[in-house]
Amino acid sequence: MPAAAQTGTDTAAASARPAELLEALPQGKLLGGGRLRVFGFQVYDARLWAGPGFRVENFATQALALELSYLRAFEGRAIAERSISEMRRSAPVSDELADQWLAALRKVLPDVKKGDRIMGVHKPGTGAAFWLNGKPIGEIRDAAFAQRFFGIWLAPGTSEPGLRNSLVAGAGS
Repeated sequence: MPAAAQTGTDTAAASARPAELLEALPQGKLLGGGRLRVFGFQVYDARLWAGPGFRVENFATQALALELSYLRAFEGRAIAERSISEMRRSAPVSDELADQWLAALRKVLPDVKKGDRIMGVHKPGTGAAFWLNGKPIGEIRDAAFAQRFFGIWLAPGTSEPGLRNSLVAGAGS
């Protein structure tokens, strides 16, 4: 699917730390960000937060926060389904496991409107926690799920390598 990423972290507003980050990842620093566009449509602005020493090649073993600020409305169900599709793109997932993960995502991910912000926090070895506009909305306690979910943006085989590069721009190499 054609898309382009652009960096968007050079303003003071972009580097403001969300309140939930202080709770979920107090040592988190902004590493980078970018905009997802698909077929010319602006989808969301993404920002990646991580602690000192973050290395993208080891993202699955490190705490991090991914913040998505939506630029248009989407149904939570559609976000969940797209997430599973992207997770399956990188490596096979059994139908049974995909169904479990889809059900979990549908319970956690709400419908969003333009201006809404979802933050997902990777808790290595435990799972993922999610916030909507600064309020907790749920957790998925499955380490394999969390690794694959955050891999949508951070794995080497992501469908959006330009966005990945923008997100990790401030990380050590």
